[in-house]
Amino acid sequence: MAPESDKKPAAEITLGDTTQIDKPKEETEAKASFSIPTLDEGVHYIFGTGRRKKAVARVRIRPGTGKILVNKRDLEVFFVHEKDRTAAISPLKTTGMTGSLDVWVNVRGGGSTGQADAVKLGLARAIAKAIPDAEHTLRDSNLMTRDARIKERKKYGQRGARRRFQFSKR
Repeated sequence: MAPESDKKPAAEITLGDTTQIDKPKEETEAKASFSIPTLDEGVHYIFGTGRRKKAVARVRIRPGTGKILVNKRDLEVFFVHEKDRTAAISPLKTTGMTGSLDVWVNVRGGGSTGQADAVKLGLARAIAKAIPDAEHTLRDSNLMTRDARIKERKKYGQRGARRRFQFSKR
């Protein structure tokens, strides 16, 4: 029999006449975990394509050890900002597959943030194709939605998309 001192006490909150018990923080922040997919005979990778602004990412995944390469470079070397690295691997963290899938990405066009978001969408699409049960979790986390915002075109008679030339009264 385990001693009661090893368990963390649950916080008790009293609201009027009802009593609720809060779970410890580790239990509430648990992410969904899915089983590692097995590839069919003759299939080596599962592909996904992601786009954001002018960036296009082609993502390949397969069961492995959790290695992530972007343009033949390590994730930490390619994406120098922490927010870009976090965005790129967010589908893996959401599904709990961080250490169980190898990821290869070819990305071109756009800037670092657009490329990170393109990788995020491509990775989410590849995981959803590999594990159909994970699509609902990815969609609820807003990882399967393509961000359609692109650069507005320049108009004639203006300096830019909305900026006008300097007005001269005479």
